[in-house]
Amino acid sequence: MKAKHIPGVPMQKSGGFHDTESTRQYKDIEIDAQFEILKKRFFSINEWKDYCGNASSEFNHFNESGERVARVPQRGDFIRIGIPGPGTEEAGGYDWVEIINIAHRQIDNYESYLISCRPAKDPSKPKGHIAHFYSRSATSNMMIAKEGNILKAGVYGRNEKPNFNARFIDKIRNFMIAAGGMMGMGKIQWKMLTEGLLDF
Repeated sequence: MKAKHIPGVPMQKSGGFHDTESTRQYKDIEIDAQFEILKKRFFSINEWKDYCGNASSEFNHFNESGERVARVPQRGDFIRIGIPGPGTEEAGGYDWVEIINIAHRQIDNYESYLISCRPAKDPSKPKGHIAHFYSRSATSNMMIAKEGNILKAGVYGRNEKPNFNARFIDKIRNFMIAAGGMMGMGKIQWKMLTEGLLDF
């Protein structure tokens, strides 16, 4: 099985990948209003866990200085992720990603928003190691889209490899979680997000 080609999502070159999507169909007269609700939910990163339920990861939005914020995300911001299970020793039990791109596409009856993230250091520890179970080559790409009378939420993981540039205890943890993610365990968590974003 090959990774989907999604405009704006990096090409899959090596390591693991996943394509996780959820869709909802609406009446034509409802679709624009429903997309506005989805956009608000998509850009409210601090609320994602509320949409996904208690079994999901916890997401918190930080600016480039490492201060928690509640606003529309920007390139250079960070997302702190608290996944179920042990977190990194490096970052006090959390994994971190940096927002490396935000893109908007609109063509005919299609419109989408994309947030692309890459594993990162804890912004409060700039001299530390990458605080994530995947290496810096990996990206997570979150997207919402409206096409005709269909709304879609998707997460596309690319070039996923374990992060071994870490403390010894984190190397073991990163290998275990990355291996589980590459075998499909991570897709379960992302499916909670795609379904949760559309569950309104």
